[in-house]
Amino acid sequence: MKKHIPPDMTSVNFDLRQLEIFCRVVELESFSKAADAVFLAQASVSERIAGLENMVGTRLLDRLGRKVVPTRAGELLYKHGLLLLQMKKEACTEIQEFLGIRKGEIHIGGSTIPGEYILPGIIRRFREEYPLISIDLTIADSKKIERDVLEGALELGIVGAITSDRNLACNDLWEDELVLAVPAGHRWAGKKGVSVHELADEPFILRESGSGTLKVMAGYLDLSPGRLGMALRIAARLGSSTAVKEAIKTGLGISILSLRAIDTELKAGLLKALRLKEITMKRHFYLINDRRRTASPLCRAMLEFLRSDSIQKEEEESC
Repeated sequence: MKKHIPPDMTSVNFDLRQLEIFCRVVELESFSKAADAVFLAQASVSERIAGLENMVGTRLLDRLGRKVVPTRAGELLYKHGLLLLQMKKEACTEIQEFLGIRKGEIHIGGSTIPGEYILPGIIRRFREEYPLISIDLTIADSKKIERDVLEGALELGIVGAITSDRNLACNDLWEDELVLAVPAGHRWAGKKGVSVHELADEPFILRESGSGTLKVMAGYLDLSPGRLGMALRIAARLGSSTAVKEAIKTGLGISILSLRAIDTELKAGLLKALRLKEITMKRHFYLINDRRRTASPLCRAMLEFLRSDSIQKEEEESC
């Protein structure tokens, strides 16, 4: 019987790009998703992983249907790969700081309201101060933004509900108000406010699970997000404020939305905003970043800019 001869580990010489691709496949559990994340074709990702496995001399990933999981050897390589990639990032950071570089790209994320209605204007002002820095903005629900920041796909995020994860630093940025949005022709359109109990009689449109707006609304109504479906007549659950607004305009139902999100529709007379008589629904947007990771100089520039913008807004509102 032929003996298995282990590979000569002194000949193993994979590069950091291969490690980066391998780690993204492990984190995303998918070759196709990893290919999108590292800007390569899926075939190229598969080829590089195969090359890495040949070099190491063992299988690193198992394909379980649509899911890809690391083998025991893969788990070991992933653990050390993360450390090596972090060392590379820290080395680049120190060199950038030494040279005073202010050029490159920042990956940030925003939940729906800050992502669609606040950050575009802030990014414009940031670019006026740092014209050589480009911003890659991901818009998703608060839970996904938190997850992407923790996984390192995003350097920082702005979300609509305070996080409970201890690994995330969380700073208060801006205040927002939630209001009841109804079509302009609705029987309540002439009112300034309605009772919470009256909501139960109307078809209601909810945001998706994971939405910061949904979480804050449930808190004010003293219900868990899951119990909202029993207390209200749910007509639909939609994945963005834009979709909810369009559904309200068609007469599908009413909903609670950010006042910032419906500003254009209010000015155009397409929607009407009402407040609930018993409560004023205020919430804050929070800046989050992973306290375990070393922020790049570009990320720190954005962090400082967002914090100073928040302070400036508070001073303007207090005048």
